[in-house]
Amino acid sequence: MEKTKLTDLEITGEKGTFFVPHIRFEASGQCLMEGESYLENTWEFYHHLLEWLKNYTETCQPIVFDFKLTYFNTSSSKGILEILQFLKEYEDKGYELTVNWYYPEDDEDILEEAEDFIEDTQLNIHLIAY
Repeated sequence: MEKTKLTDLEITGEKGTFFVPHIRFEASGQCLMEGESYLENTWEFYHHLLEWLKNYTETCQPIVFDFKLTYFNTSSSKGILEILQFLKEYEDKGYELTVNWYYPEDDEDILEEAEDFIEDTQLNIHLIAY
């Protein structure tokens, strides 16, 4: 049985009562999550992202994951942590992974969140101020 060809995943960010981050996961392994994450159904949203990543990792190809979040709530933090834990497992299997965490240079909260994620996952995350 042939595998289904992996397609790009794009979710346009939205701001309103809830904030949906912009997502661009490319079949080339370039992944981006940016904006703000304060969602109505956080579990469903992040579960969808994890499913795409699980399908992608079957290709055993490199991943470059860029986080450019300016705000996320506690439930989104749990979803982000799940993604980072999954990426760490992929890296631990010997596959190539680069994780970049971009943060506004004057936003210590976002930087501290990234540092907590590093501590929790033992993942090498490149912290990049802008």
